[in-house]
Amino acid sequence: MVRVIHGDTGTESEVMRIEDALDQAEELNLDLVEVGPNQDPPVCRLLDYGRFRYRQSKKDKEARKAARGASQQREVRMSPVISENDINSKIRVVKGLLDEGAKVRVAVMFRGRQQAHPEIAMRVLRKVAEGVKDFAKLERAPTMEGRALAIMLAPDKTQQQPTKVVQPAAAVEAAGKNGAD
Repeated sequence: MVRVIHGDTGTESEVMRIEDALDQAEELNLDLVEVGPNQDPPVCRLLDYGRFRYRQSKKDKEARKAARGASQQREVRMSPVISENDINSKIRVVKGLLDEGAKVRVAVMFRGRQQAHPEIAMRVLRKVAEGVKDFAKLERAPTMEGRALAIMLAPDKTQQQPTKVVQPAAAVEAAGKNGAD
C-alpha cells in the first residue's frame, strides 16, 4: 500500500496498492516517484520525472547565480601618483560597483621606489574612502599586500535606500492650481 499524490499541487491523494499506482502512472504517461519513504504508508507522487529534473536544475542554477552575485568581490587599482580628476573617476567606478551590491577592494599599486613612501598611497585611499563614505563602510583597514596597499569596502545597506519625499496635500493642490493658470 502507498499513498499516491496526484498533480503538481499535491492536493489530491489516495491510498492504493502499489500495482494499481503503477498502472495508473502508466495510463497517464507519468512516473511514480517515491517522495516520502519513511512515512506509513510510503508517499509517492505521479509526475513527469524528466520535466521535474529539468525544473529542479533550473532552480539550482538560479540559486547558484544569485549566491555568486551576492558575494561578488571586485577590484579597482590605482597608482600613488594619480591625479585628482582620475581619483574622482575611480570614485565613480567604485560607487557603481557598490550600487550593484559588490564588495570592492581598492588597491594602490607600487612600482619600484614608490614603496618607500606608503604615506602617499594612504592619502589616495583616504580620498577614495571619503568620496564613498555615504555609500560604503570600511570592511578592512589599509593593509600592505605584496606590492599594494589595499582597503576593502562593502555596500552600506542602511544608507542605500533612497528616502521618499512626501508632499503635504495643500502643497500638491497649490502646485496644481499654479500649473493650471
